[in-house]
Amino acid sequence: MAKPADSLSGEPPVFVFPQPLKSFKHMQFEELNLNNPLLNALADLGLKEPTLIQQKAFSVIMSGRDVVGIAQTGTGKTYAYLLPLLRQYTFSKQKEPRILILVPTRELVVQLVEEVKKLCTYMNIRINGVYGGTNINTQVIMVAEGLDLLIATPGRLLDLALTGYLNLKSIRHLVIDEMDEMLSLGFRAQLIRIFGLLPKKRQNLLFSATMSEEVDEMMEEYFQGPVLVEAVRAGTPLERIEQTWYPVQNFYTKINLLEHLLGQDDTMQKVLIFCPSKRLADVIHKQLEERFPDQFEIVHANKSQNFRLNAVAAFEKGLCRGLICTDLLARGLDVTDVTHVINVDTPEDPETYIHRIGRTGRADKDGIAILFTTEAELPQKEAIETLMGQPIPQSAWPEEVDISLNLIESERFYVPEVKLKQRAKPVGAFHEKLAKNKKVNKGNKAKHLRDMKYKKPKSKGKKR
Repeated sequence: MAKPADSLSGEPPVFVFPQPLKSFKHMQFEELNLNNPLLNALADLGLKEPTLIQQKAFSVIMSGRDVVGIAQTGTGKTYAYLLPLLRQYTFSKQKEPRILILVPTRELVVQLVEEVKKLCTYMNIRINGVYGGTNINTQVIMVAEGLDLLIATPGRLLDLALTGYLNLKSIRHLVIDEMDEMLSLGFRAQLIRIFGLLPKKRQNLLFSATMSEEVDEMMEEYFQGPVLVEAVRAGTPLERIEQTWYPVQNFYTKINLLEHLLGQDDTMQKVLIFCPSKRLADVIHKQLEERFPDQFEIVHANKSQNFRLNAVAAFEKGLCRGLICTDLLARGLDVTDVTHVINVDTPEDPETYIHRIGRTGRADKDGIAILFTTEAELPQKEAIETLMGQPIPQSAWPEEVDISLNLIESERFYVPEVKLKQRAKPVGAFHEKLAKNKKVNKGNKAKHLRDMKYKKPKSKGKKR
């Protein structure tokens, strides 16, 4: 059981996990003690073997223990908690939900609702999701009709719970998907309030690709002896992803390189392009739209909810060649068959890079990740390589690509760090100065001689 370590020195306790569970052998879904409705749904989806994280988590979650699952993006974390929770589900006529799944973004709510419904094709279970940015009255009516499993973003869940439209006292299983991302997006206060509205007797499940100190602190306070289930060491890139990087002078040269690669490489048929900000994402989209009309969609927080959902749906269905986005999609969003991930910027957080490239190389398919790095971003690239424990191979610069002289604001004020050579300490002259060179300038010569002669001040100011 995990517990805070005793401390006699007055220092804050350190949260200690039990050792990760050992690996299991390859098995079929029939060996996981799933019922026929779930097995039939998995067969319809063409799934036969559980992934490593699904194998490890199933029996622990079935036992009722709190669980922290750590596995890389694309390894099946979602089904790792859905399968045992749905296996335990029993029909009930009560209207209050018994399973609550919290996710950081609206897109994840929509995607997860679809995934759960696929697994529940042969089950009588009420499933729906709530999220901000849309009419709350519609969601109030939906909640009032009754739910068994609710998927929500923290903000909208609180809106419904604090206004009395949603009762959380019947929740028996709480799942927090990508909790570290929630904390980085500023949901800590909302999560604490949600914990206060939930019954104390419940099962807590947390699944993520990485851990952080802030997540450890939250688990120490609100989880009961969680079991760590780890499939892959966090920070390790997927083996099926081929990585490369280009040294680029500035942002507009990055756009020139991006256009060149998209124009030359016919294998780039489903491309995710990550950008550092919403404004620069718009700039890239405008440029690509001129060169490749109607081939690229864009998603970021300034776009409306319907626009974002339609853009992601078009990309998933192959109706467009690429999707330009900020890190809104770096976590959890399941887009299949992505051939390339292009990082226009080198992210400051190395783990963000891992999440980005995890969008490709999934489901036993190969993928390619390309990184653009300026001189100012070199320390960030080195941090990524340190986290992965391996260097990223460099690609040769294409001679056809023009070097742009236009600079964005952050590049105009960038001053490269220059290491100056230490100068030798002065050791003085090799000979004594001549007498005339030892004279000191004392200002007005006549005044100085007068003061020396009369030995007293001649001005009222000096007398005072």
